[in-house]
Amino acid sequence: MCKHYFVENAKVYAIDINPECKTLEDHIIEIFIGSQSDRDFLRELKKKIPRVDISIDDFGHTKVQQIITFEKLFDHVKENGVYLCEDLHTSYLLKFGGGFNRHGTFIEYSKKFIDHLNAYDSQQASLKVNKFTQSVDSIHYYDSILVIEKRKQEKLFHGKTGKISFQPPEPEKLGPVGKLKFYFIKYMNKVLRVFNIRSFIWR
Repeated sequence: MCKHYFVENAKVYAIDINPECKTLEDHIIEIFIGSQSDRDFLRELKKKIPRVDISIDDFGHTKVQQIITFEKLFDHVKENGVYLCEDLHTSYLLKFGGGFNRHGTFIEYSKKFIDHLNAYDSQQASLKVNKFTQSVDSIHYYDSILVIEKRKQEKLFHGKTGKISFQPPEPEKLGPVGKLKFYFIKYMNKVLRVFNIRSFIWR
């Protein structure tokens, strides 16, 4: 059974490492033989097929295969398309080099997607807006499955409607004690953030 599928205008492109899969081709399905951990193969593949609406990774399930496949094929999914990776349970299995919080698994690798999704709101230089931020609308985790929905994104603006009933005082109007609390909390948390220490809240 072929292990990776692309869908584009009712045309299915599939990839498998087993040459016998070529016998399953028909007028709708075109099959390419190669390894998903071969970056050169995936790079050449993208030259042969158009950008796709849906990409489904149901390949060999190792962390290296899943990460390389994402890095090489995610950008080949169209705007408003979907990228799906199956069998994420392998990130927890020892025979696949997995484990809870195990460095290098696809689960740990994909957790950074959450940060990139919210990068427009980042105030730190270490988290910058990138192509993922600009092209992804939502991320969905299910049992053993990750679904990424693409849609062009721009920095959101903050707007207000209606009439404000109670306006919180500006820092300069808080008085000496209030100003001290406001700026102390702000700069203390900035220092604590540098050292990755839990934030401070003045109750």
